[in-house]
Parts: sequence; structure tokens; C-alpha cells
Amino acid sequence: MTAPLTVSAVQYEALGGGIDANVPEHVRLIEDADSHGARLVVFPELSLTGYDLRLLRHGNQRGRDQRGGDQRGGDQWVTAGDHRLDPIREICRRTGITAVVGAPFRERDGTPRLASLAVHPNGMEEAGFKAHLHGDEQSLFEAGPGYQARQEPLLLDVDGWKIALAICFDAAHPAHSGAAAAAGADVYAVSALYTQEEGHRLGLHLGARAMDNRMYGVLANLGGRTTLGPSCGLSGFWGPDGLSMQNAGGTGTEVVTAVLRRGSLERYR
Repeated sequence: MTAPLTVSAVQYEALGGGIDANVPEHVRLIEDADSHGARLVVFPELSLTGYDLRLLRHGNQRGRDQRGGDQRGGDQWVTAGDHRLDPIREICRRTGITAVVGAPFRERDGTPRLASLAVHPNGMEEAGFKAHLHGDEQSLFEAGPGYQARQEPLLLDVDGWKIALAICFDAAHPAHSGAAAAAGADVYAVSALYTQEEGHRLGLHLGARAMDNRMYGVLANLGGRTTLGPSCGLSGFWGPDGLSMQNAGGTGTEVVTAVLRRGSLERYR
């Protein structure tokens, strides 16, 4: 039987100043999670920049206008192998942790994505893209693969556990988690921004996705005040029975850690 997996969901209040300001805090919080034995650390949606679409839109236009050279656009868009993430790569290498960070991501052909970027301890990186954009996101990003394209979400392999990545509104669509489960996911890991009025909705989404598919649910929510309003907090874990296991106690930055056990999955499957 696969050994238990210790996971930390980081509720994170993003700093002003973009990527350069937030990378050191990501490193500090990964170190915190390591002290609790975490093997997987999940950060919220757009954790590297905060949910500031106006800033990203300016950078995206600059990226479209450039010809050759650096295509990151205003220094707030991440590209494959982006050197600014080297401190995150190093802490993952040193601790053996896989970290999932939220970023505006530009593919090599310039396609703008809202991404969860998985940084593995062996140096490999994988990018999962938000399939269900909403609101102003639709004019800034292009949707990634999802059930609409009959493709499952990105699945990570961490110590023999299959982790499906989702971003915020993806969790509102049962077919997204259903595709993950059909692909063999044990954990549905959601990086999100749920605001103060959405706490009940958050619990329904995560509980239903976990229970319907008999897998664990993990949520990392942006904390503090955001451009969409104050966060409702509640980052944490849901069991395959759909019940909440543990959640953040406030709405600021907090590391919530749980041990996921294979036996609980098998009991319900």
C-alpha cells in the first residue's frame, strides 16, 4: 500500500510588488511546510503576483508588442525555466518537496495562460492551465485543456499519489473533477480565490468534488484583501466522504497541513 502523503495548503496573502516580492515569501512558506513533513505544497491562484488583472493586462500587451528577446511582458508573466523562480527550485531540491505555485504563464508561442506551475525536486516543471475562465479573465487569458476538449486536468505523481490540479472556477464544474477521477486522481488540488461572500459555496464545491469522486480535496485560497474583495479563508482539506478535515482559522497567510492516507480512499472506493 502506498505510504501516507503529507500535504500543506498555503493560504497566502500576496504582497504588492509582483513576482520579485512574492518569491522569497514562497520560499519561506515552503520551509515552514517542510518543518511539518510536507511532500506536496499547494499555493493559491496567481500566488506569485496576486489577483491583479490590470497589472497583468499591461504586461500582456507589452509582451504582444515585443518582437524577439524577452517575452515576459512587464516582468509579471512567467515563462518556462524563468530564472526568477530559481529560489523556489532550490528549496524544492533541498527539501524534496513538490510545490504548486500560481502564475500568469506565457507559453513559448506567446499564448497567455492562467496556470498552476508544479516545481519538482528533480528540477522538472509542469504547468496546468485553468480550463474555466470567468469575468475579466476571459479577455486576458486563453483557457487550457479541460473537459471541453475531452482532456483530463494535469496529473502530478508525488510519492505514488496522483494529484490533479484545478484552478478556482474549475471546481464549480463537476465534469472537471470527474475527468480527473477517471484518469486515476487520488487528490483534487484547487488553487483559488474565494471571497468573503463565497465561504458556503467553497465548502459545497470542495465537499461535492471529493465525495462524488471518492478522492481527497485540497484548497489553497488567496488570503487578505484582493481586487475582488476580502478573502473568506477556509483553505484546507476534505475527505473522500465529502466532510471537511481541517481548515485555516483566519483569512491571512497560514500553512494548513494534513496527512492523507490511502486506507481512507480504499474504504470508500
